[in-house]
Order: sequence, then C-alpha cells, then structure tokens
Amino acid sequence: MESLAVGICGTDAEIADGQYGWAPPGNDRLVLGHESLGRVIHGGARGPAVGDHVVGIVRMPDPEPCPNCAVGEWDMCSNGRYTERGIKERDGFMADRWRSDPDYLVKVDPELGVLGVLGVLLEPASVVAKAWEHLVAIGHRTFWDPQLVLVVGAGPIGLLAALLGRQRGFEVHVLDRVTAGSKPELVEALGAQYHTGAVTDLGLSPDIVVECTGVPALIRQSAEVVAAGGLVCLTGVGSLTGGSAGGIEGGLAASAVLRNLAVFGSVNANRRHYYLAARALARADRGWLEGLVTRRVAPRDIDQALERDQNDIKVIVDFMS
Repeated sequence: MESLAVGICGTDAEIADGQYGWAPPGNDRLVLGHESLGRVIHGGARGPAVGDHVVGIVRMPDPEPCPNCAVGEWDMCSNGRYTERGIKERDGFMADRWRSDPDYLVKVDPELGVLGVLGVLLEPASVVAKAWEHLVAIGHRTFWDPQLVLVVGAGPIGLLAALLGRQRGFEVHVLDRVTAGSKPELVEALGAQYHTGAVTDLGLSPDIVVECTGVPALIRQSAEVVAAGGLVCLTGVGSLTGGSAGGIEGGLAASAVLRNLAVFGSVNANRRHYYLAARALARADRGWLEGLVTRRVAPRDIDQALERDQNDIKVIVDFMS
C-alpha cells in the first residue's frame, strides 16, 4: 500500500514522548500510526484490488489465540498477547509504503477516497461503532427505552459518538470545555445540543453517557447524573501512564450499586465494527466529516502534528501533499 493519510491522536503523542508503546521484538524503535488510509499498489489473489482505498485493522490476534481471538473477536483478547499496529509490538502505518495481510484490510467507501483523506476517520469510527454495539447489548439486560444521550468530550471519538447517536434517532447532548469554534458548530449541525461547564450543572438525566475524556471528575459526575438503570460507557483513559482513574472508585461503586448502573469500558475494534463504521460514515454528510479534519501537515512536519491545541479535532499527516 502507498500511504494517503495517517491520523494523529493522543496515544501517538504519548508514544512519541516515550510514555507508552512497545517496539517490535528485536527492535528499539516503533513506527507510529494506527489511523491509516492507503491505496493498494500491489494486489494478490484475494483481498482488495490494485487502486482500492483501504484502511488497515489495528489489532492482531495473539499467536496462540485465546477463545475470543480464535473467533475473530480480537478486540476482546483475554490473555493480552495481541499486537497492535503503531502501538504494541508491530510497526504502524506512518510510512510512504506499508504491507498487510488482506484479512486485516478494509475497503473504504470510494467517495471518501475521492475526497482525499476522510477514510482516515474509519479507525476512530470503528471504536465508536463497537461502543454503541456494546451499549445496545448491555442495555437489553432489562426493559430499555433510551431517549437521551450525553457525550462528554468533543474530540474525534466524542463527535463520532454523537454522530452515531443521532443516526440512531436519540436526543444527543455534547459537553466540552471549548466555548466557540468548530466543535459547537459541528454538534449543532448534527441537530444535537452543545454545552460547557460541569456535567452536574446541565440539569440532564441521560439514559446513556459516553465519556470520552478519561478525566476522573467527569467520570464521577457522569455516574452521578445518568438515569437510574442507565449506562456509562468509558472510551477515554486520560494519560495512559498517569493512573487517571485513581480516587473515583468509592463514589462510582456506590452510584453503580444503588442505582443499578452499568459502567463499562470500550476500546479497539474487530472487523465487524469497521464494517459498521464504514456504513455510518457513508450515511454521514460529507461536509460535516470534512469539518472534523482541522489540520493537515506534511510527513516532514510530524512534530507539528503531535503538538495538540484545544481547538484541534482530527489532525492528519497528509502523504499526498
């Protein structure tokens, strides 16, 4: 594959800073990049054809598969011996050329490819598609008729979570610390409502909270405001090395037990979730998706891509520039 674009997220910044990540065995360096978009330049007897736009699946099953990996649910690996492109023991996609087993490639909607780099949103969208799949599955533990969703954090994951919530017909509210600019505009364009401030000051009692920041105070507040019997999905981990969840256990446990809450974490995705994400992106307004990409940098300027600004949503390294 030849690279067209690679998305940057907070995990990349922490890996580049030496706080996280594992190089492939026998190497002392790890190639970054887990949010990919490439074009097939050498095809095989199976899989995508030459010229197809593809995204590489990030997680690979362990060499001696656990039961989940053995049935293709490698995102739920139970023994921890999985590998991940650009994160854990396997080089990523931040290169002019990269290779992949066809079984770990996903074709991208041609229109997303034509528009340039929007296919790079497929990997983060797959994470959100998994979260929504699990929300629905867990919600049906009892009578379930959710109406109101609160998304905490308006980064790429939060905005894509809001998109999928609106596509499912829910009333969606999004909270973030940014008071103006593209984030509020993108939320309002979805027909959702944008808020700033504390979760507990919103006056909402959501049936579902998708917490995307990993900030302990916001996690605690999410559990406090969610409706009795509601669901809190944690997709953010804050600093991967800083123990961000410390100090919230007591209050969170009390809320979960006394009000029958389900609090769970969701990360990564398997092939099914990439498929669901591709369908969601295909239904989305192209102009809205373009609004998620707030900065494009050339590969030689990777340092600029890793420097985060509170107004950034999705920063990409554009190999076509």
